[in-house]
Amino acid sequence: MTLLLYKHVSLPSHQSGGFDHADVHIESGRVYVAHTATGTVEVIDGEKAKHLATLPGCEEASGVVCAQDENLVFAAARGSGKLLIIDAIRNRVLREAKAGSAPNGLAWDSKRGRLLVADVQDNQARLVDPYSGELVSALQLAGRPRWCAYSKSKDLFLVNIREPAGLALLAPEKMLQKAFLPISKAGPHGLDIDDKSGLAYVACDVGAVVTVDISAGHEEAVVQIGRGPDVCWLNTEKNRFYCAIGRPGVIEVIDTRKMMIVERVSTEEGAHTFTFDRKRQSLYVFLPQSCRASIYQEK
Repeated sequence: MTLLLYKHVSLPSHQSGGFDHADVHIESGRVYVAHTATGTVEVIDGEKAKHLATLPGCEEASGVVCAQDENLVFAAARGSGKLLIIDAIRNRVLREAKAGSAPNGLAWDSKRGRLLVADVQDNQARLVDPYSGELVSALQLAGRPRWCAYSKSKDLFLVNIREPAGLALLAPEKMLQKAFLPISKAGPHGLDIDDKSGLAYVACDVGAVVTVDISAGHEEAVVQIGRGPDVCWLNTEKNRFYCAIGRPGVIEVIDTRKMMIVERVSTEEGAHTFTFDRKRQSLYVFLPQSCRASIYQEK
């Protein structure tokens, strides 16, 4: 298995800055990426490999996550403290909702239809009803949150905390912290979870990926990688874990059975974010200097 470059897609240009989180609407193959530099959400038609639309009004665009069954996309506007709720079928903004002071990390509770919003200014986790726009509940976290995820099999929100380094496990029903699992490496950042095995994969700033058994509450393995990883995605079908490292600009690929790096793909200086289409086995890597998305496919 290897990642092969398929195509480049040109995106609207910017003078400085770049992109942040992205996600794929699996049914349509559309890719939604936070364009932080321009305060927009860019939409890519993945199947045709072309830029489709620009959705404005997302100041300091940061987190993006798709609610697949509901055909909704949520985008966090860190600069204005709001959420954009996007119709993934008609490809338009349906409404906005207030989401705290500086919303960033997002996770979708598919069971209850609620959105977790992790705020990087006041260090709170907020639960938002995206249909009414109302705040359901809030919880003060132990420190600055990074990325977060929802485990359907465990019915838990997972939130990376930078310091003290750890993984907060939150109960979605009443928004309570059920456990805080210390992470042995500093700066938990990128996060994904294998719902079948119950293993969380945590990419840490110091240059390590830590796997955590969230049921047993202990670390299973540590793999050394390049320093400063950001976004990461798990490919359970191929047993591969991808980490984006902005400097020097690479995607490092870990074999999750052997727990070792098996591939390094050069991208572009500053390319710290990407998303993964599990259905089409495609990675979309966002390049801040050339204002493009590189599409890689698993072969």
